[in-house]
Amino acid sequence: MPAADSEPASTPRRPAVTRLVLADFRSYASLDIPIESRLVALTGDNGAGKTNVLEALSMLTPGRGLRRAGLGDLARVGGAGGWAVSVEAETPDGLMQFGTGIDPSEAQTRRCRIERAPVGSASAFAEHLRVVWLTPAMDGLFSGPAGERRRFLDRLVLAVDAAHGARVNALDKALRNRNRLLEEGARDRAWLDAAERELAAVAVAVSAARYETVTHLGALIACGRDEASPFPWAQIALEGEIERLIPDLPALEVEDRYRAMLAAGRGRDAAAGRTLMGPQASDLAVLHGPKQAQAARCSTGEQKALLVGLVLAHARLVAAMSGIAPLVLLDEIAAHFDPVRRAALYEALETLGSQVFMTGADPAAFADIAGRSLRLLVTPGQITRLA
Repeated sequence: MPAADSEPASTPRRPAVTRLVLADFRSYASLDIPIESRLVALTGDNGAGKTNVLEALSMLTPGRGLRRAGLGDLARVGGAGGWAVSVEAETPDGLMQFGTGIDPSEAQTRRCRIERAPVGSASAFAEHLRVVWLTPAMDGLFSGPAGERRRFLDRLVLAVDAAHGARVNALDKALRNRNRLLEEGARDRAWLDAAERELAAVAVAVSAARYETVTHLGALIACGRDEASPFPWAQIALEGEIERLIPDLPALEVEDRYRAMLAAGRGRDAAAGRTLMGPQASDLAVLHGPKQAQAARCSTGEQKALLVGLVLAHARLVAAMSGIAPLVLLDEIAAHFDPVRRAALYEALETLGSQVFMTGADPAAFADIAGRSLRLLVTPGQITRLA
């Protein structure tokens, strides 16, 4: 079973961004702002560019960031076609610079730098920074399609295990290869045997990484659950054919059993045009712990509170497993909470140990933390400090 990048740390490192510089990123032709707080609130009208700031910070991770946008879509309309995100962050190793972006002449090639020296990919950032986020697009996570929950789950895993993105990409490639062979009606059994052997190995690796993260997260939630919290604890589990085998069998035996399932299902999968069984069809089951009710059947407000509690628990897990307290990005986080729940949220964030960036259209939503946070007013293309 894959392990996290490093052993759990009793005192996690707590990196903090101290300067953010953007060039031709989304709505910003140029931006250079100092950050002097671990609690940052960005406020302004809808469409002013608040989420763009969070998205820029989310690019300090492998993948496509919190909007899952294409590289070219991040470039400012009217710009030269490239974009750049750069931050300076206080770390245990001192003040460090991290940068990523694309050159207009290489619009599909993302470049990453640490201390202005090139690194192979954004996975290298994970040695110093981790990032987790919550956006309004995730509000329907529990009642939406299983594919969205798998994507959410893989992001949870990636935050503690930077190699997981490569595993998921390899799984997608192996699935496409087998599906193509089935579509072409491959008559040579050896080709399909080889394709299914490759698929089984990577499928079990992906499932094992997911299982490990869900197991650790579930244990952390169980240890710290508070029945009176306004953010109810979640009970989580993986559902799927491989996931049912992983707790009880060695990985090689799970691979053998999955290969047998694949071989037996060739006719069915060929008719369906896709591989029907495996981690690409698994699901993350979530219960509202105090009510012991399926999350999907809870009210909209209950689902939002449950999701916030789950993301905060995940941030604590990232700190415990990687030794790095993650940056936490919360888009429009306070809009749907009453004053009591907002106050509880801010208290939870302050005790989290992470640097937190929040957005909200109404400045009054952040009045309670006026003296304990950096409040920034976002207007189209620029950001100024609020008094």
